Amino acid sequence: MNITRENIDALNAVVKVDIAKDDYADKVNTVLSDYRKNANIPGFRKGHVPMGLVKKQYGKAVLVDEVNKLLQDALNKYLTEEKLDVLGNPLPKPQDDLNWDADEFSFEFELGLAPEFDVKVKSKKAITHYNIEATDKMIDDQIENIANQYGKLIAKDTVEKGDEVTGRFFSEENEIDKSTTFSLDKIKGKKNTDAFLGAKVDDVLTLKTKGLFDETHSLVSYVGVNAEEADKLNVEVTFTITEINQREGADLDQDLFDKLFGKDVVKSVTELKAKLKEDAEKQFAQQSDQKLLNDVTENLIENTKFELPADFLKKWIQTSGENPLSEDEASEEYEKSEKGLRYQLIEGKIITDNNLQVTFDEIKEGTKEMVKGQMAQFGQLNPSEEELDNIAARVLGNQDEIKRINEQMLSKKLIEFYKENANLKVKKISYDDFIKEVYS
Repeated sequence: MNITRENIDALNAVVKVDIAKDDYADKVNTVLSDYRKNANIPGFRKGHVPMGLVKKQYGKAVLVDEVNKLLQDALNKYLTEEKLDVLGNPLPKPQDDLNWDADEFSFEFELGLAPEFDVKVKSKKAITHYNIEATDKMIDDQIENIANQYGKLIAKDTVEKGDEVTGRFFSEENEIDKSTTFSLDKIKGKKNTDAFLGAKVDDVLTLKTKGLFDETHSLVSYVGVNAEEADKLNVEVTFTITEINQREGADLDQDLFDKLFGKDVVKSVTELKAKLKEDAEKQFAQQSDQKLLNDVTENLIENTKFELPADFLKKWIQTSGENPLSEDEASEEYEKSEKGLRYQLIEGKIITDNNLQVTFDEIKEGTKEMVKGQMAQFGQLNPSEEELDNIAARVLGNQDEIKRINEQMLSKKLIEFYKENANLKVKKISYDDFIKEVYS
């Protein structure tokens, strides 16, 4: 067997594989001998069918099958040994005149090669990294909500100022269907407040989402819309009242603190505020990090210039799916996927050049931490290593879970890498202002 490569240009090559009879003859004869032992052909005893008859009936199919196996194995081995970074899969060049009665065969494959390029993570223009702070008002509102949540409910017939209303926001057209409970104090504007005051159970109110609540995150929580849409959403919804209650807040004492966080974790209202602020800002940090990852990704795609073997990739897209595509359809698919492919290559180079790969041991330890956190939510604070190992082993028995956890951990590594190496400017901002600035 002989394999040669002709580089058409920096992004395209053709590999030629020459296969001689000596490369496949022994394997074909072995397979045909097995066929002969097991063949059931009328007029002959099993195992005594003439080899000539077996070759006549099965020889061509076995030859084609074995040559194709040999071809694929040889091609894969060649690509690995030559360390060729190919895009898509090798495409066989059409051979309408291939003669399977010959002793020697030649096959050619088109290759699309990954480009060589440099990545500059530190851009000229600084990228904003948001430090989202929990405001005093947000914390005070959360404390009020906690006191109300653990306080007493007094059922009422008619909505009055300060009451708590339970009901269902609905808009079929805008795919809104959210059952929720909120204090009337959360409603913004006299017109909206007046719509509630005096209303009774089973009344249906018609409201506009724009300016309905005093804060953007309230619209996200109570109406169930996406954070990206909340600030600009202006649609009509109905709200059907199912309950009206006056809530008497619980005392902010040690019993309540212990119920919320465990014994003596929080011992005063000051410590309660600090704890709530810390927990809120941990959640905000996740949103900030995701925003940073998105922004750095966009920046890298825009500023890392390289060519792709576009014609090859379009041809590959045409034939790689379950159903062949036309040239126009393949071109359209390529346009849709080009940006993602570019970042895939950029991200792969960053990971390789900076040794950011996630090891299986890291995946295992990350899984154990995840399991430990989930167990803590149910009061199991000190699981044994054996318990964690057993549960992690079950989780990692699922390949989809391994892939998901690997992607999560890789994203964390990339975010930390970008924080250390990208040109960032930190901006302190409230959550509401973050939503307005990022999604408006």
